[in-house]
Amino acid sequence: MVQACSALARIFAAGVLMALAGSAGAQQDFPNKPIRFIVATAAGSGGDLSSRLVAQKLTEIWGQPVIVDNRPGANMIVGADALAKSPPDGYTILMISSSHVINPLLVPNLPFDAIKDFAPVATITNSPYVLTVNASIPANNLQEFIAYAKSRPGQLNYASSGTGSSAHLTAEMLNSMVGITIQHVPYKVVSQILNDLAGGQVQMYLATALTTVPYITAGKIKALAIASEKRVAMLPQVPTFAEVGVPFDVTNWFGIVAPGGTPKAIVDKLSAEVAKIITTPDTAKKLASIGGEVFIHTPEQFALLMKADMARFAKVVKSADIKIEK
Repeated sequence: MVQACSALARIFAAGVLMALAGSAGAQQDFPNKPIRFIVATAAGSGGDLSSRLVAQKLTEIWGQPVIVDNRPGANMIVGADALAKSPPDGYTILMISSSHVINPLLVPNLPFDAIKDFAPVATITNSPYVLTVNASIPANNLQEFIAYAKSRPGQLNYASSGTGSSAHLTAEMLNSMVGITIQHVPYKVVSQILNDLAGGQVQMYLATALTTVPYITAGKIKALAIASEKRVAMLPQVPTFAEVGVPFDVTNWFGIVAPGGTPKAIVDKLSAEVAKIITTPDTAKKLASIGGEVFIHTPEQFALLMKADMARFAKVVKSADIKIEK
């Protein structure tokens, strides 16, 4: 009986070793078939364009098609749900933004856990927010605008791309930091925001540089400060918040995640390859042309960023009592 048990144990151990060897071999050979790259935004958006740049480079390097699959809807929830239900083998990945860690703060009964069900792979870009105001506002720098807003509590409006969006929460964060009270006006279409900002229907908008440059250069709106560590190439004349005495640094980042449970060796291989791609001069230049600054985080650093941003935005949601209207 003892000999039989010992024989069974040897067989079991051999099976485990063979399985581990097979798993290691599969990870070593990764990828050996096409990769599906889910993009949770519409075609032509900043996240979509940067995803396609990375997908093209990965296809060239690996000789396997990396196919972009646009799944927009519900503030990126549709795309995230599709990834969460995919096998954790590295052959399905997803581009997310800061909105991913905001959704669980405002949307009850999500079909996934925004942290546990996703394996952070690599950040790609960040798009610093630019504080823009209507051209007729008698303020030519941030401090003058703060003074102007403080003298008119509740009389000014700011626009965002929707209640609960990262732009909405970021604006509330800024209002609280500098002690101003500006009313929120949610929009669904960015072009309408810019038209109304230029027309004076709203007085302030925190936007990405790419969307605002044409209006700024035309003199229709004014840019007062950039929420970034350094000035951006698209608006070199605009100072950072820190330069004008306000320690405000909030960016809308984009990054790649895989399903939770994806083997670390595959995650690390994907991460290293993406980092190489986005730091090449030609790719970095193309990313900058669509308003993105190269933003590199390892999987571990990306995981910390997601958790830190969720905690930071949770405080804003609570203090401003932000709720999604049903």
